[in-house]
Amino acid sequence: MEPIKLHDKRILDNAPFGQLGLITVSGCEEMGKEIDFYLKHWRAERQHEHEDSPAFAGYQRSSYIIGTKVPRFGTGEGKGVVEQSVRGMDLYILVDVVNYNETYKMFGFDNHMSPDDHFANLKRVIAAVGGKARRITVIMPYLYESLQSKRSTRESLDCALALQELIRMGVDNILTFDAHDPRVQNAIPLNGFDTIQPAYQFIKGLLRTVDDLQIDSDHMLVISPDEGGMKRAVYFANVLGLDMGMFYKRRDYTQIVDGSNPIVAFEFLGSSVEGKDMIVIDDMIDSGDSALEVAQALKKRGAKRVFFFATFGLFTSGLDKFDEAYRKGWFDRIFTTNLIYQPQELQDRPWHYSCDLSKFIAYIIDTLNHDSSISDLLIPSEKIWNIVSRYKASNGKLQDEEENN
Repeated sequence: MEPIKLHDKRILDNAPFGQLGLITVSGCEEMGKEIDFYLKHWRAERQHEHEDSPAFAGYQRSSYIIGTKVPRFGTGEGKGVVEQSVRGMDLYILVDVVNYNETYKMFGFDNHMSPDDHFANLKRVIAAVGGKARRITVIMPYLYESLQSKRSTRESLDCALALQELIRMGVDNILTFDAHDPRVQNAIPLNGFDTIQPAYQFIKGLLRTVDDLQIDSDHMLVISPDEGGMKRAVYFANVLGLDMGMFYKRRDYTQIVDGSNPIVAFEFLGSSVEGKDMIVIDDMIDSGDSALEVAQALKKRGAKRVFFFATFGLFTSGLDKFDEAYRKGWFDRIFTTNLIYQPQELQDRPWHYSCDLSKFIAYIIDTLNHDSSISDLLIPSEKIWNIVSRYKASNGKLQDEEENN
C-alpha cells in the first residue's frame, strides 16, 4: 500500500449528502479495506469551517465500513444481514461479480460462486438495508452480464434486466468500469449510470515500468483488437498524439461453434507497425485467444514491443498459453487492474502488472458523498498529458511525486 499522502489536491467544500457508509459484498473485502484506509486518513486531515454543524455529524470515524454478512443455509439458500443502523446514510456498495474464488456450502459441498450468486448477494444486502438509507450507490466494476448487452435474436437481455431490477430495489446510482457496451444504460435512462475508464492508471503503469519509450507517432501505435473497441483506442491515440490501427475479425457465417460464428482470420487496418511499440487496448482479456492472435500478427508485421491494456484480466482458460507466448516474444507486458479478483499465480507472473484503483475509487466515493462533480476523475486527459510530459522531461525515468491516483 502507498504511503499516506495529503489530500490537498481536491477541495470539497460542500456538506456531505449524508453520513458515509461503505458496504463490501463478499469477495471485495480487501479492496474495501484499502478504500477505507484512504477515506479515514483524508477526512482526519481535512478541516471544515462548518464541521461542528449537524451536517458533518459522523464525518470523521475510525472506519466507514458497515458490517454485513450473507449466511447460507444447508440447502445453499442465503439471506443478507446488516449489522448496524444505516438510517439516513449515503451508502456505497462494492461488489465483484466475477470473484470465482469465493465459495459457499451446499448440501455439504463447496461451491464456487458464479456471477449470479454474487448478484443475488448484492440484492440480499440491498434488501437488508430495507429502504432506510438516504441514497444507495452500487459500485460494480465488472458490470454483471455485460457480455449480454444487446439483443440479436430470441434471447434474454440480462444486463438491462439486472440494471432495472437494481433501480426498482431503490438503488440511485450505478458506477461501473469500462462497460462492454455503455449503451446498456439506456435501460435506465432516468437514473445515474457512469462507466469509468482507467486510462490514466494504465498510462502511469506503463511509464513506471518501461523507461525507454518514445511517445510519438513515429515510434508508437495504439491498436484496437476489434471494431467494438475503436472508441477506447481513439481516445488513447488522441490524448497521446499517436496514430492508431485496428484488427477486425473475419468470421465464417455458415456455421456456429459454441454459440458464435468461428473466426477465420484477423485482418489489420492501419499504418505500418514495423519497428514501433504497440499499445493494444481492450476492456477485458477473457480466454486470451484473440489477444494472443493479435500479438502474433503484430510481431509478424515487425512490431518492436507489444503492451496490452485490459481493465479486466479474466484469463478464463488459464495462464499457460500466455507463459508460452511470452517466452516466444509475442508480447512484453499485460497491464490489468485490481478491480476484480486476481489470483496470486497471476500476480507472480513476470509479464503481468496490476494497476491499483483502490485510491481512485476512494476519490470517487469521497467526492460523490460531498455532492461534488467527478468530471475531472472521469476524463483524465490533463493528468495524462502532465505525466507524459514529466516522463519525457526526465528522459524516460518517471519520478514518483505526490499526485492523485
